[in-house]
Amino acid sequence: MRMDEPREDRASILQLRRFAALLDRLPCWENDGYRQSKKCILLTQSGSRDSIEILEVSQSGNAVVDKCVITFASLALEVEILADIARNKHFNALIAYGEDVDDCLVKEGGAVKMIARFLPFLQELSVYINRCYEVFRNLLLQMHKFFELREDVLVRVRDRKLSRTWRTLGNLLSILVTFDEIIQQHTVLRQHWSSFFKAMQMMHHNPSQFGAESEYLRPLQGVIVHIDAQIMNGFIFKNCCQQMFDEGLHSDSQFSDRLRNIILELNDRWNHVAVNALADEQRLMVIMSLTALHAILFRQVEKKLVKTVWGMHKRLPAFHLIGEIIWTPCDFLVKSISDIDRVIDRKSISTIGALRSALFDQQAEMLAREAASNTTVLAEWQCKMAEELSEWPKDNPHGHLMHRTALFIKGAHQADRISRLLRTVLNGHLCERKAVSRSSAVAIFRLVELIKAIEETFMRWWNEVLETCQQAIQQWSGQLLRLINAVKESMRIETNLSYQKVDIISALTIAEIALCGAVTRNRLIVAGVALEMACYTKVFRWSDVQATDELLTRLDLLVDFGRIVLRLCDCTFLYSHRTIIDAYFDSLLDDTAARPEPFFEAINDAEIILNESRHAAPEMVFEKYCKEIFSEFEKRFLSKLCEAVETDLRLSIHSHLQLEDRTPKDALHDANLRLVDLVQLPSLRLGEQLINVKRTSSVTGYVERYLERTFYNLTAVALHDCHTYTEMRLLGDHKYGLILCESRLPFQTLDQGLDVLVVTRNIDSFVSTYNYNLNGQFFVEKDSKNKQLNILTVEHIANSIRTHGMGIMNTTINFAYQYLKKKFFIFSQFLFGDHIKSQLAKDVRFFRENADEFNKMYPVKRAQRFNTAIRRLGVTSDDLSFLDKFRILITQIGNIMGYVRLVRSGGIEASSQSLAFLPDLDDVPSFVPLAKDAHLSDESIEAAKILDGIFDDATKNVNQTNNYLLILLEVFAKEFRNFSKFDHLATFYVIVPPLTINYTEYILACKGKLGRRAQQNNTFTDDGFILGVAFILTLLDQLEEFASLNWFQSIESKCTDEMTNAASLKGSARGTIEPSIALRIAKVEQYQKMKQYRRKVQVNKSSKSPSKRGNSQTLENEWHLYRTTQRIHEWSTLYRGSLEIGCFLCTNRIHHVQRFQKRAAWSDTMLRAITLIILREDRIFKGPSGWPLFFDYKSRK
Repeated sequence: MRMDEPREDRASILQLRRFAALLDRLPCWENDGYRQSKKCILLTQSGSRDSIEILEVSQSGNAVVDKCVITFASLALEVEILADIARNKHFNALIAYGEDVDDCLVKEGGAVKMIARFLPFLQELSVYINRCYEVFRNLLLQMHKFFELREDVLVRVRDRKLSRTWRTLGNLLSILVTFDEIIQQHTVLRQHWSSFFKAMQMMHHNPSQFGAESEYLRPLQGVIVHIDAQIMNGFIFKNCCQQMFDEGLHSDSQFSDRLRNIILELNDRWNHVAVNALADEQRLMVIMSLTALHAILFRQVEKKLVKTVWGMHKRLPAFHLIGEIIWTPCDFLVKSISDIDRVIDRKSISTIGALRSALFDQQAEMLAREAASNTTVLAEWQCKMAEELSEWPKDNPHGHLMHRTALFIKGAHQADRISRLLRTVLNGHLCERKAVSRSSAVAIFRLVELIKAIEETFMRWWNEVLETCQQAIQQWSGQLLRLINAVKESMRIETNLSYQKVDIISALTIAEIALCGAVTRNRLIVAGVALEMACYTKVFRWSDVQATDELLTRLDLLVDFGRIVLRLCDCTFLYSHRTIIDAYFDSLLDDTAARPEPFFEAINDAEIILNESRHAAPEMVFEKYCKEIFSEFEKRFLSKLCEAVETDLRLSIHSHLQLEDRTPKDALHDANLRLVDLVQLPSLRLGEQLINVKRTSSVTGYVERYLERTFYNLTAVALHDCHTYTEMRLLGDHKYGLILCESRLPFQTLDQGLDVLVVTRNIDSFVSTYNYNLNGQFFVEKDSKNKQLNILTVEHIANSIRTHGMGIMNTTINFAYQYLKKKFFIFSQFLFGDHIKSQLAKDVRFFRENADEFNKMYPVKRAQRFNTAIRRLGVTSDDLSFLDKFRILITQIGNIMGYVRLVRSGGIEASSQSLAFLPDLDDVPSFVPLAKDAHLSDESIEAAKILDGIFDDATKNVNQTNNYLLILLEVFAKEFRNFSKFDHLATFYVIVPPLTINYTEYILACKGKLGRRAQQNNTFTDDGFILGVAFILTLLDQLEEFASLNWFQSIESKCTDEMTNAASLKGSARGTIEPSIALRIAKVEQYQKMKQYRRKVQVNKSSKSPSKRGNSQTLENEWHLYRTTQRIHEWSTLYRGSLEIGCFLCTNRIHHVQRFQKRAAWSDTMLRAITLIILREDRIFKGPSGWPLFFDYKSRK
């Protein structure tokens, strides 16, 4: 940093350096995956537990006040450190003891070996308890000496209650009470210790027998005896209270009265809070511990005090303490105070058990109601959190700040309420040895999920929560500072300050200094002690006293809000209740309201306990726990889910054989929908393992692996079912998203049909000897010397591709391109002819000049005249005119396009099974860079290269074959749309009307010959013409020009006029009608009857054979002409749009079946047939109107 830089720049650089130094001092959390997301909550922790900050803050200039504040604040800080150590380490280590990781307990002497491994921890625990004893002794003596200070040292010292310090003493004693309860109720630990203690005594008496002669044996025996006397006898609390003190302390009545008054004051506050809110369980333990301390320390039982405290059991007879322990305050008093029977009658003592049982039963009955009500309350709270935290409001920030903090406290209160209820009910049933009812179990499942939902909500909005907490802390500390400063300034203005006021001002100054900086837990401790040293309850007004207490409580809450949220949302109690977890797994298949993700988060909370294991490696203990949980999950849920999915697939495939209706009466409780939801569950985290129901952490998915194994085994013993299991595999992919490998077993029967390679080699003869069916997507032979006609379908194409490989598709397209080049040359030569070119130019000029006269509709007679004029130019030996030959040319071009489409569909059919294993081809990452970045082995990088090559090949194949028609269109369009070079092609659209008339006459003539013995042409479909015209119109970009002819409206008008004339002639006398007119009337009547008959057949017999034709089944010549041109228009529109004239995609299959069911009154047989077609075939063409064209195009029946 140079001095010649501007002052602002230097200041900004200095601040950045300070901020960087601050970041360097922050502790770093280990990246351990799952817990990382929760550790971010600990950003609100109180900082380092260092007493240096206390010394820096407590500097008022008054030595006596400073020393008192430093003493009591340091001791309070020490107690909090001890409490953190106990809660985070020692309690969990004791609870986790007994988990047999290496089957140690099965072997002889296993208990002794396990407790021997646990002995170092017990020694640490002994050291810890000694430290607690020392802190307790120091704190008690400091308070006793404080109240004995002379007036010349500290004026009116007896006015200071030091309530916070007494509560600190009670918190320390409650830790020791918890140790006693854990050890006394840990049966396994006590049994193992008893065996170990006896074994060590035997070894001590005869060490040579056990080969244990060592100089360390006697010290070890001394440590064991000390641990047994100090810890295992269950008198940790009593030993602490019975320490040796001066006789003056035991006989100090004033000190005894102070402690009694503090207990009564705490009791009054506890009762006042418990009336309107949840009872503070920790505060209740403090009251009970101080009461027992009072009786033990002063060697007398205060009747009034004990009776008052005893009465607290009416509000809370018992509560869950930790692990499986239910703590009863009255039982604690009975055990701790030896002469309590002189104060409390035996009847009251005997009713404690009944009251506790009544509490358990009452709360068990509340479970269902609480689950229902809390679900609604939680949903409302989550909505308010999202609404409030989505953005910071610009107006009234103070009001929104208060509203936000109220929301936070409400969520924490809700989690506390649910957690207390669950822990009390579960451990109460365990204590009473009662079974949990099914309804209660379901309610417990929901409540556990709600607790984790609250935690998830806080984690989702934690950045906003943290920001709000810091702003609230800043605001509330400012309010508290203003209160303190107002009192201090009011005292300073007095002229004569007494020593008492000077001490008060000094204490208030320390409180101000503590609150001026960053508000941490240490500073709040100093501020609380300083305010008590200032006797704020007497110096402040009563309203200010209440405000001060409220602000200190809020600051205590928000400073440690992260830890509080984690503690309240902690579900470690499930570790002691594995049966609840098993019952939850059993209910997953049927319970539609279950949410496994949050419940697994609750299961993972056991890691908090097991990571502190000391009798074995923590990671091994937690791994064993996860294995046990997964084993139950697999047995109780995954296996049943696999069987249910297999049964559903089997019944769906064989639904046509099932007599019973599988449609559920209640759609909300459809078992099939539930199966889909369960299979599609997101990944469930169990420790370090990700459980994916479809794809577990193993190489293959659990459900997928089960189905693959089952399908393969059943196919191997019955090859004729191979197709059935293939259908089941495809249905599993469509319905459940299951990616199943093919069995690679051969089909028992295989219909190979025509070979694509042979067809491609003889493409010239194929397009001239086969007719194309557009809707059915197959080619049928025109004529054959045999009794059967050959056909070429998608199945045949797919079979050939499976035989020759996917490369045959590119070969086919190349042959098609070469063939089209030849045909388009002939096409261009025909239109370049003088007769055709001049006639087309004349028709264009005629239509433009007379467009208004014909209502802008190209006249039908003009098209018929064109057809007749071309025939006059000459015919071939087969009676084919030039226009007939041109129609055949266009038909052959259309057949080529149809063949390309058929090959594409066959490729999709052949590759659909393998393509199902590929991810989204539009977003396939390259795995080689990822493998290199992860520093994987050379073998893994080589495997990544192979995988990238496979993906690249698949992407090229799919992307190139998906648009074969578009590729051909683009290739020829570049050349043919150059009308300066090919100006004779600009009038092609005018020849389409004559071509449609020519095609109509041809197809009607062919259909008229069907059924005759002597006929050699079996043409009943020839959709290549329609496809060819549409392709050429799109290729020449003449769709708009063709639309300007209004050819469809002209045909429709012509049809209407012809029908009207026929109807008028029908009413006249037959004898006076000319023979030609009579023949026409008879023809019209015949077509009308045919129309009515076809409609009747389609309605009554649609379940047997739906119509496969749209363009060749007409009523009369004009009507057929209209239908043909209409289809040309629609196909042209489709070409212009996307040219995607392939198959239905899998994602649309069931949707279309549902549309058909809604819009058509078909029989069940027909619906099942269509369903199978759509599920099995990837080649049904979706027409421009959105309906499959294998139905009647006009009636859509």
